[in-house]
Amino acid sequence: MKRYILHTPFNIYHFEAGTWMHAVHRHTYFEIIFIIKGHGLHHINGNTFGYSAGDVFLLGPDDYHEFVIEELTEFCFIRFNESMYKQLLGNVERTGQSAIKTLLTTSSQSRGSLVSDKVEKQKLHALLTVMQHEYADQQSAHFAGIRDCLLQSMLIILARNLFNQTPVRPFVTDSVEAILLYIRQHIYQPNALSIDHLADVFHYAPTYISLLFKKQTGESLKQYIIRYKMKLIEARLLYSSLSLGQIADEFGYTDTSHFCKQFKKYTGSTPSTFRRRS
Repeated sequence: MKRYILHTPFNIYHFEAGTWMHAVHRHTYFEIIFIIKGHGLHHINGNTFGYSAGDVFLLGPDDYHEFVIEELTEFCFIRFNESMYKQLLGNVERTGQSAIKTLLTTSSQSRGSLVSDKVEKQKLHALLTVMQHEYADQQSAHFAGIRDCLLQSMLIILARNLFNQTPVRPFVTDSVEAILLYIRQHIYQPNALSIDHLADVFHYAPTYISLLFKKQTGESLKQYIIRYKMKLIEARLLYSSLSLGQIADEFGYTDTSHFCKQFKKYTGSTPSTFRRRS
């Protein structure tokens, strides 16, 4: 799968398209996607969501996606990398810092558009308009400070909407798709991903849910959960400066030693060696 690289800490990409020209891809950066006009489908991490004017999506280095355009669509992509993320955290008050950090480190991108309220969408698009005007004249006085404040405001509004809404359900084709979505949304909560708990959530017997999942995906529930978690951890090692202890804690490991042993078992390399080699 192709991975797109951002060569500057921040940029804005505004365009119209009647056909999506990019294959399914990942990034090395964060991306806020504004839908200015048009409608169609957005495939994110194996899930499918409808999109229309006013929607706002957020993707990170862990995520892969593509659009299926059904009506001429105007997009605006705000892209920023890890260094910009750190800069934003360093220049915002504690509550805002917590909101931004949680937003960008939570497996939330498989929920579709993060904003459903019309007024909240208008606020975000108003901030986008100001951002684009500032970006058009980057040599103007205090551009960087204004850009950072606008981006911080966008992220905090997205965080507020994400944490106050019921997750948007994708177009589920069968029960296994619902299970996959649930796993992705709770990948940081090991207790929520035990066979017994999943069986309870989806009203199956533990044995049956295991057989159903294996039959329709070709791998066991446990294997899928670990493999998906390892891919997210690999992205953390590659694109973040988090310590091994911080990554272990984020993914619910009881200690760093257990985390390192499991990572080596499934990747053939210790986390430290993987990070240095990559």
